[in-house]
Amino acid sequence: MRLLLKFALQRERIIVPHYKETEYGFEYGSAKVERLFSNEKKGWVTLGIETPKHTYSGGVQVYVTKTGKVRIFDERGEWTPPATKRRG
Repeated sequence: MRLLLKFALQRERIIVPHYKETEYGFEYGSAKVERLFSNEKKGWVTLGIETPKHTYSGGVQVYVTKTGKVRIFDERGEWTPPATKRRG
């Protein structure tokens, strides 16, 4: 079935990205997404996303807490949202 779908998509000139599940995550196209660290008791997880442009230890690291807080880090440090302009 999967081979038939791939063949049908190739006939329509739709490029299907590479997908493979790994022990701690998956590969999708040129990206590799893996769980790096987690603490079930405290409720947090750190995911690593590696691409050809982000290959340092863990590439881009995404830290997520059980309450939904998200922090993103790369080789330059933590990503911060741009400052919002105040209307006045």
